[in-house]
Amino acid sequence: QVQVLESGGGSVQSGGSLNLSCRASTSGRPFTVNAMSWYRQAPGNERELVATLFSSGSTMYADNVKSRFTVSRNNDAENTVFLQMHSLKAEDTAVYYCNVNAKKDGDTYWRNFWGQGTQVTVSV
Repeated sequence: QVQVLESGGGSVQSGGSLNLSCRASTSGRPFTVNAMSWYRQAPGNERELVATLFSSGSTMYADNVKSRFTVSRNNDAENTVFLQMHSLKAEDTAVYYCNVNAKKDGDTYWRNFWGQGTQVTVSV
């Protein structure tokens, strides 16, 4: 199993900024990460993809967060990514989940591992 831990959520006023962090780890066999993504889910809504950082370094963003959010690798900690969020809006309020697409050494298939989520609340 790969453990996924998010941190950095909180409350901020509209127009403010927050930084989230996600770390993937294991106490078992080593693993290789294909991509790390951020999803979010607001009450009554489906979970939606926010941003992805691929192992190649390429990134992908949802249209409604482009130019405001940045996903990046933490070069000081293995398998850790940041989500920097600027110009936050009330509609960004949601639980943010980190997803890690990875494969443990010896496994055939890539699997998705999820964190527990961290709440982001943006007030007007």
